[in-house]
Amino acid sequence: MGKIYIAGLTVETLIGVYDWERTQQTSLLLDVTLTADLNAAMHSDDVNDTIDYAKVAECIVEVGKRSEFELLEAFGNAVMSAVLETFNVAAITVKIVKPNILPNAQTVAVELSRERN
Repeated sequence: MGKIYIAGLTVETLIGVYDWERTQQTSLLLDVTLTADLNAAMHSDDVNDTIDYAKVAECIVEVGKRSEFELLEAFGNAVMSAVLETFNVAAITVKIVKPNILPNAQTVAVELSRERN
């Protein structure tokens, strides 16, 4: 097993509980950790034997484009479901950072994890 990290992925989405948040898209920053069997890729040096992280990033951005969640937790669940359904990963952890939402904090964030059933 190995891990693939995508750090600081910018995702534009409509998210938030308050009326003023529902009027425009918000830029979220995602840190994604994928746990997968990378043995074949370690020996073959062939992209077909690994998880294409560019395609994972595209998948996550697409989830953001389609989403209109109120909560980061619900958005994170949709991201994890899409990645687990599309890619051969054993587990995923997603940290979702929402900047400039509290007047006295730079960011708020949630971190969620799920394993393949």
